[in-house]
Order: sequence, then C-alpha cells, then structure tokens
Amino acid sequence: MGLFDRIRRVVSSNLNDMVSKAEDPEKMLEQAILEMQEDLVQLRQGVAQAIAAQKRTEKQYNDAQNEINKWQRNAQLALQKGDENLARQALERKKSFTDSGSALKESLDQQTTQVETLKRSLIQLESKISEAKTKKEMLKARITAAKAQEQLQGMVRGMNTSSAMSAFERMEEKVLMQEARAQSAGELAGADLETQFAKLEAGSDVDDELAALKAQMTLGPAQAPNQPQLPGQTTAQPQSSTSTPKSEEVVDAELESLRKQLDNM
Repeated sequence: MGLFDRIRRVVSSNLNDMVSKAEDPEKMLEQAILEMQEDLVQLRQGVAQAIAAQKRTEKQYNDAQNEINKWQRNAQLALQKGDENLARQALERKKSFTDSGSALKESLDQQTTQVETLKRSLIQLESKISEAKTKKEMLKARITAAKAQEQLQGMVRGMNTSSAMSAFERMEEKVLMQEARAQSAGELAGADLETQFAKLEAGSDVDDELAALKAQMTLGPAQAPNQPQLPGQTTAQPQSSTSTPKSEEVVDAELESLRKQLDNM
C-alpha cells in the first residue's frame, strides 16, 4: 500500500468520524423529509407537465381524426359530382392526416403510460412521506426519551451514593447506640428501684425486731413472751396431774403390742 493511499484512507476515516459525530438524528430526519418533499414537488410538476403534454397530443390526435373524416367526406362529394381529380386530392390530404394521426396515436399511448407511471410514483412518494413523518415523530419521541435517560444516568453517576449510604449507616449506628443507652438507663433505673425496695424490706425487719426488744424491756423478764433461755438456766415446768396416767397408758400399749408379736411368732 502506497503512502498516498494510506493518507487518503486516514483522511476519509477521520472525515467519516467527524460527520458521524456531527449528525443529529432529529435534524437528519427533518432534512430527509424536506428532501422527500422537494422530490414530491418536482414529481408533481413532472406529472402536471406529462398530463398537459398528453392532453395536447390527445387534442392533436382528435383534430387529425376530424380532418381525416372531413377529407373523406370531401372525396366522396367530389366523386358524386364527377370530379375524380378533386376526389384524388382529397384522398391524398386524408392520407396525410391519417399518417399524422397514427403517429399522434402512438405518442398518445406512450404519454398515457408515462402519466400513469408518474401518478403511481407520486402516490407512492406521498405515502412514503406520510410514513416518514410518522416514523420521524416516533423517532423524535425515542430520541427525547433516550436523552432524558442519558441525563438521568449522568445525574446518578454524578451522585455520591456511597458517601450518602455511609452517612445513613453512621446515623443508624448512632440511633442504635442511643437506643442501647436508653435501654441500659431504664434497666439501671429498675435495678435501683429494686435495691431501694429491698433496703426498705430489710429495714422493716430490723425495725420489727427492735420494736420487739423494746417491748421485752418494757414488760420485764417475767412477762416477756417467748423469752429465750440462757445456757444452764432451767425453767420450772408445772406438773400436770394427767402426766402419769398418760405414761402408764403408753407403757401398757407397748406391752400389749409385744405380747401380740410373741403370740404370732
């Protein structure tokens, strides 16, 4: 590959890249429709010209047919009058118009075919333009949506989401710590209340015992109820008159039980 070919290829690729970047889809669609409408105008003008030429040729053909019919009548009239030479001249004029009419008929047929073709092309072009306009609106809507999405993605990329989420996590951790401190404070407050009530219960027992001691000291040793005995101190128990009989009954019952056991052996 020669140097100039490489340079040409590089220049062409750079130009194509620049053109591709410079192409705005929305503007290109507008330009394409404008060009199609210009073609439509030219085609309409061509169709109009073709129809006008067809009409003119058709008129000429009809005039030629009229001339043919006229000279045919003239030739017949000349023969009726016995003027064969005049009849011959009339037939020669008729032949001239007949040849002209044949040429006009061929041209008219070609023009008719051309006009029909142009009309079909015009209808197709109008349909294509209408379809292109519909597609243009759809593509414009898609382009607008794509641009909006691209801007949204750019905004999302520009957001510092990680730092924001980190801030939320830090705040959540602080809230959890604050809740934990509040729960701990509540538990400590409950423990303090329980301790205070325990102290009140212990103090009540001591107060009761102190009141009992005061009552004993006030009543004296003889009247103190349930007074504990000191070591070596004996308390005189009054003898009951029924204690001896009860003991004898117990002994007799045990003897009776032993006798029964001996009898059963």
